[in-house]
Amino acid sequence: MSIDVESAVRERYSTAAKSLENELCCPISYNPEFLKAIPEEVLARDYGCGDPSAHLKPGEIVLDLGSGGGKICFIAAQVVGAEGMVIGVDLNADMLALARSAAPKVAAQIGYDNVEFREGRIQDLTFHAAAAADYLKTNPVENAQDALAYQDHLVRHPLVATGSIDVVVSNCVLNLVHADEKTRLFEEMFRVLRRGGRAVISDIASDEDVPAHMQNDPELWSGCISGAFREDLFLKAFTDAGFYGARILTRDEQPWRTVEGIEFRSLTVEAFKGKEGPCVEGLQAVVYKGPFSEVVDDDGHRLVRGVRMAVCEKTYAIYGREPYLEHFEQVEPREAPETPAEERPFDCSRDVVRSARETKGEAFRETSSGDGACCDDTECC
Repeated sequence: MSIDVESAVRERYSTAAKSLENELCCPISYNPEFLKAIPEEVLARDYGCGDPSAHLKPGEIVLDLGSGGGKICFIAAQVVGAEGMVIGVDLNADMLALARSAAPKVAAQIGYDNVEFREGRIQDLTFHAAAAADYLKTNPVENAQDALAYQDHLVRHPLVATGSIDVVVSNCVLNLVHADEKTRLFEEMFRVLRRGGRAVISDIASDEDVPAHMQNDPELWSGCISGAFREDLFLKAFTDAGFYGARILTRDEQPWRTVEGIEFRSLTVEAFKGKEGPCVEGLQAVVYKGPFSEVVDDDGHRLVRGVRMAVCEKTYAIYGREPYLEHFEQVEPREAPETPAEERPFDCSRDVVRSARETKGEAFRETSSGDGACCDDTECC
């Protein structure tokens, strides 16, 4: 037996938009200062399992997948400030109505309006239902040429544009998407993020595979159980979609629910976009500082503690940002290569130690005077 996941979720969350459903939410502590501006009717219908908004920064453009009544959007609006922007996407008409009715009230409280809500499926952020409906009002499809024009309009007016978002967040919603569409869901998150952007996702994950009979239970589906990722596969879904540096930010020690001996708990995971592109030789090296004797990154690079490992320019830049920055020392070449980048391919499939002489240059023979940075005005090391 198979169930209509979307209908089961829509029906339950339409009810939950009108009256509180305690079984849909985990206990979560939010910054109370941000809650003061949010209407009680929104706070009372919070069905999350984490707080991805705690990991945002001022000025960022944020996309909230499955924004529901808008609580995370309204918190995020205050974190990113007037220079930032928040877009909420949800398919449930009742939840959207709740969020949209609250938006002017929040804007009046915080002094600016930087939130908008869009109707759509989070696994298909290309289809803009409202834009499509507006187009069809004046451009009915009556023949093949009309159909092609309609398709072209949809391509030029996506729900969320490619590379337009700094941070994608979601709070206990990805598990509501059918397993057959989860791959597309992660691909869509990756598509809409700009290079250097990131995803911060709070969701329910299981410690074992969810058996088939539980996956065919509509009550468990809409209750964030049947569609839960197994914990390790949750992180793997990010890397499979092209993300790098996936890490667990929070993992609840105690399970939210236990069903048939399977534990379901909240995880918040962060993952980054930006490792696409060619590998170019830049004579750069990185030194892994520890504490492990060696580590392997998402591209299979083996980094040995304390050893200058050769990396390409792209990997070197990545290691200079979060989440790697605190774990590596970066070694720039004394003189940058003069040949064009396209003539300097770097083979990232092999692990190579970068000699100090290669970084400094074979002709480097400088002798210092001993007045380096380790000395100050009063004493010398």
